Amino acid sequence: MKSPAADDRALIERAKTDPVAFGELYERYLGKIYNYVYYRTGNAHDAEDLTARVFFRAMRRLPEYTDRGLPFSAWLYRIAHNLVANWHRDQSRRKIVPLDDTIVSGIQSEAPEYAAESSEERALLLSLIRDLPAERQQLLILKFVEQMSNAEIGAVMNRSEGAIKSLYHRTLVGLRVDLEQRVNEGARPTNGNGALT
Repeated sequence: MKSPAADDRALIERAKTDPVAFGELYERYLGKIYNYVYYRTGNAHDAEDLTARVFFRAMRRLPEYTDRGLPFSAWLYRIAHNLVANWHRDQSRRKIVPLDDTIVSGIQSEAPEYAAESSEERALLLSLIRDLPAERQQLLILKFVEQMSNAEIGAVMNRSEGAIKSLYHRTLVGLRVDLEQRVNEGARPTNGNGALT
């Protein structure tokens, strides 16, 4: 049985001259790229538009693609990352990532008195995540939404696995400190731009 990487390599080579083969790559990676773009933009319409641009750019540049031992998806995620970064610059606004309940789904309880508290904690945590720098938001999306390993995230973000582990650790420690500080201050969630809601 062929490994997924070997299967990708053969398909990529065919796709350089065969649009049907590129269609197979498109179908294989569409969902992952769309999810990534959606969580970075927070808007289904813009996510659809940017995802289409990712694959258009990939199709146009595929003849130049060189396999460097990284997953093909890493190349697609880099294209997506660059397009999303440009989109945010064009929008002249801060990046807001609607990470609904995906990251904090572990905060659940049966008792009603804990449900309200959990909901407030979840909203507060999500507002803190939205206030993170784009690089840290990207890391959390790839880790918790796409469920990538540190090595895979490193390939997408063009960093070593060790650098990803370090960034992940610093991000979680920072979130924990910020969350405890906000809870102790009795702060309410913000709108993603630092303003209280």
